[in-house]
Amino acid sequence: MNASATAERPGGERLTAAARLVVKIGSALFVDARSGSLDRPWLEGLCADVAELRGLGKEVVLVSSGAVALGARELGMDPRRARLEDSQAAAAAGQILLAHAYQEMLRNFGIKTAQVLLTLDDSESRKRYLNASRTLLTLLRRGVVPVVNENDTVATQELRYGDNDRLAARVAQMVSAECLVILSDVDGLYTADPQVDSAAAHVGEVTELTPALLGMAGGPGSSHGSGGMRTKLDAARIAMGAGCRMAIASGRVERPLDALRRGARATWFLPGATPAAARKQWIAGTLQPKGAIRVDDGAERALAAGRSLLPAGVAAVDGVFERGDAVRVLASDGAELGRGLIAYSADEARSIAGRKSQDIERILGYRGRDEMIHRDDLVLTKR
Repeated sequence: MNASATAERPGGERLTAAARLVVKIGSALFVDARSGSLDRPWLEGLCADVAELRGLGKEVVLVSSGAVALGARELGMDPRRARLEDSQAAAAAGQILLAHAYQEMLRNFGIKTAQVLLTLDDSESRKRYLNASRTLLTLLRRGVVPVVNENDTVATQELRYGDNDRLAARVAQMVSAECLVILSDVDGLYTADPQVDSAAAHVGEVTELTPALLGMAGGPGSSHGSGGMRTKLDAARIAMGAGCRMAIASGRVERPLDALRRGARATWFLPGATPAAARKQWIAGTLQPKGAIRVDDGAERALAAGRSLLPAGVAAVDGVFERGDAVRVLASDGAELGRGLIAYSADEARSIAGRKSQDIERILGYRGRDEMIHRDDLVLTKR
């Protein structure tokens, strides 16, 4: 099954080698099981971990559960018996409590925070996916730690992730993170449920998600959480497909990320490619092109030199497409040069084709990207 059920392996290097990390925190870790209140000492320890990673030059995104649990206590509800509208109301009350807690604690370390609420629809809709991705990346560039949660206040059942494990994997994909850490009640995947089978062995590494491996997953194990091991393996599938390594580690310690840095036991899911390579493969081989952009000879030389495609180098636009769709990039003789994700709709692209980037705002009425296709969104093919 391409997994090793052996002694633990230090994962500190896998964590610290990543320039950009996503950390998912389950609600059971910082919501007190008896009172339903926030476990401030634990959360302060986590924020100290985040500050330490930031001090090492890492960018960190937090995906945090807990809004519904905190809001339910605030409103006097039992989250396990709540209807959808009750959970949405609890989320509305809890989100402000959760966001304030992170803001207060991270501010003590001189770190700014921002709340980002997402639904399943935001990752399924190409336009919303791009908007969410660019918002997160802009926050990271400005030195902010985004705190992401599912927008339970407006999401209906069919538009919900239902757990923040898969949401965290989608966020890791959105920001091209190199590492995703899922902090949980348990320290990783076992060959069987260790609570009922004393012979269950810990799985240290996984390089492929096989049916046998998926068969090891159990159900939810916490009254506050909504996910189980199966949702974590679903998250691993998303993360590995995006070239992002993922760890399932125990959060039942005061400084969970520091413990992982020091080699605490965890299950590591290791992809076969980097985030950049996986993204390029996705653009080139998975997405169906919706149109084509024909470029002049000067733009062709610029692309070959690793530059982005600017509007000035576009000679013609064919097809019907929206911002974020995949398009073919053609040379002046019609040969395909590559494929990329377009930053403008077909009509907008036609309006600014052949024009300088500084003219975009005057022509379109808003300031868009300087590039028609950014080099990070472009895959060249041999002629």
